[in-house]
Amino acid sequence: MEVFEKYLAGIDNPDHRDRTEEILAWVANHFPNLEPQIKWNTPIFSVHGTFIIGFSTAKHHLSVSPEEAGIAHFADDIAQAGYSATKGLFRIPWNKPVNYELLEKMIEYNIQDKAKYNNFWRK
Repeated sequence: MEVFEKYLAGIDNPDHRDRTEEILAWVANHFPNLEPQIKWNTPIFSVHGTFIIGFSTAKHHLSVSPEEAGIAHFADDIAQAGYSATKGLFRIPWNKPVNYELLEKMIEYNIQDKAKYNNFWRK
């Protein structure tokens, strides 16, 4: 998690910083095969050089990006969790619980779906 220290230190709101750190640590602990990285000034996780999931903070929420395919595949689950979404990300409001079951399913989906990918992004 050392790779995320500078990013986390830049989050002014201590509650948002703690929550972001908690989520990033959860991903790292549940998926130790994923490589934590900072790309485009945001925390991401990749495996064998391909993107799996990324996170970014905003004033009212944490954005989670499992790529468009992940959003499309889990659109119903995202809506049932009460999160808003675009075609590339969904938002976890700071005042709502984190649906870790959904995060786990998304990450597992991307790991399996991109197992033979050599590119960073889906084409």
